[in-house]
Amino acid sequence: MIEIRGLKKSYGEKRVLGGVDLTVPDGAKFGLVGINGAGKSTMLRLIADVLRPDAGEIRLDGEIVTGNAKKRRELFFLPDDPYYASGTTAEKLIALYSTFYSFDRSVFRKYAELFSLQTRTPVRNFSKGMRRQLFAALALACHPRYLLLDEAFDGLDPLARLELKRGLIEMEDCTVIISSHSLRELEDICNSFALLDGGAIADAGDIRETLGTVHKFQIALPREIVREDIPFECLSFEAEGRVARLIARGDREELIGRLAALGPLFIDEIAVDFEELFLCEVQKRGYVS
Repeated sequence: MIEIRGLKKSYGEKRVLGGVDLTVPDGAKFGLVGINGAGKSTMLRLIADVLRPDAGEIRLDGEIVTGNAKKRRELFFLPDDPYYASGTTAEKLIALYSTFYSFDRSVFRKYAELFSLQTRTPVRNFSKGMRRQLFAALALACHPRYLLLDEAFDGLDPLARLELKRGLIEMEDCTVIISSHSLRELEDICNSFALLDGGAIADAGDIRETLGTVHKFQIALPREIVREDIPFECLSFEAEGRVARLIARGDREELIGRLAALGPLFIDEIAVDFEELFLCEVQKRGYVS
């Protein structure tokens, strides 16, 4: 279990995290979301003990992670742009990671074949997508207790995305935290999430349960429809003539009943995905026009 309490981090005068409290249960596939600059990468680096917090604490299985070499060996952190020396090859990285982790070469070979990776070619000659595939294969082969992925799907082609998702889902005894802007990919993998905003957790919970409280409708009235016609608060509202689409939180039957009282020509319910929910939340906070 990962337990974060009162976590604070600033760079000079710029506050990035202002008191984060979060618990990630064992075995979770956890999506960390937020706009650019929200502090997602900083938070992952703090959990991985790459950075030290200004205040607060991070515990793994009850032990403080900061300065804890034993717990560090249970972590694998894959940053957005991993470092490698000019002559580094996949074979050299395997040798390196094998000294820290119980490296499974059969797992690596599986993904090396799927991704057509050249193990003796210097990594500097790889495209960005190929580098991401290589380090993803290494992470899966290390099979750590805690896997932290920053922008895991950036630069991957559709096949590589699919194989990475499959690999992560199969890691049943691994707690995974994924920071990504590919929210539809996160919805495929993750069972829980946290929205980082303003240096704190703005929303968190089970993805399916959260989506179950949010409903999207398309409604048509006999006349032109305006926002004031809708008798409840909306997370999102768009209208064109007599037809409107809206998203709202609340009890589904109650929302439908209140819309039905308007005498509509029709009411259609439309499924809401995680990306739409995220956009509604950031629009509410004034980030998207």
